Amino acid sequence: MNFKTFMVVLGTVSSLSIAVTGSAQAADALRVRGTVVSFEPSLLTVKTRQGDTSAIKLNTGWKISGVASASEKDIKQGDFLGIASVSKADGGSGALEVVIFPAALKGTGEGDRPWDLQPNSRMTNGTVADVTNINGRAVTLTYDNGQTKKISIPDNTPVVTFAPATPTDLKPGATVFVNAQREADGTLSSGRVVVGNKGVIPPM
Repeated sequence: MNFKTFMVVLGTVSSLSIAVTGSAQAADALRVRGTVVSFEPSLLTVKTRQGDTSAIKLNTGWKISGVASASEKDIKQGDFLGIASVSKADGGSGALEVVIFPAALKGTGEGDRPWDLQPNSRMTNGTVADVTNINGRAVTLTYDNGQTKKISIPDNTPVVTFAPATPTDLKPGATVFVNAQREADGTLSSGRVVVGNKGVIPPM
């Protein structure tokens, strides 16, 4: 990836991260997950995972990024991760997905908060303090002035990082993740879209 392309992705990821941890916490914000039905320059129609259809107005200057496969074996101390997880029956937390952030975005959206990937799931953005491999791989994340959370990562957990994408990737059937805002009139709008490309889908 050349420097220009990296900076484009970095700007998109930064915007996405702020949306995930900022506007997505607002009362009128929601996350749309599904597949593209149609795309026009300022309107994205998505069939959601619940089976209904959402039309999302794309704001002026909206951004797009893709995702690329990564590996839990590449995670090391000092990396900054975003992990969606759920509590395990035997205690602790188990990862549902892992996003490895570029080093330049370390600290973005740091903290632990409710998430809606699955019922009772949470999203934790933090720095890897420790990686263990006893009875499977696990990481300990630090966040918010020294708080810690240990999360196990099953072998089949999706692990991704961010990658370049263009509006041409928004083809019918493509998988997308959108942080949308519900306006006063009930319509949805967004300034960013994450799209699956090259066989990798957004797991968040």
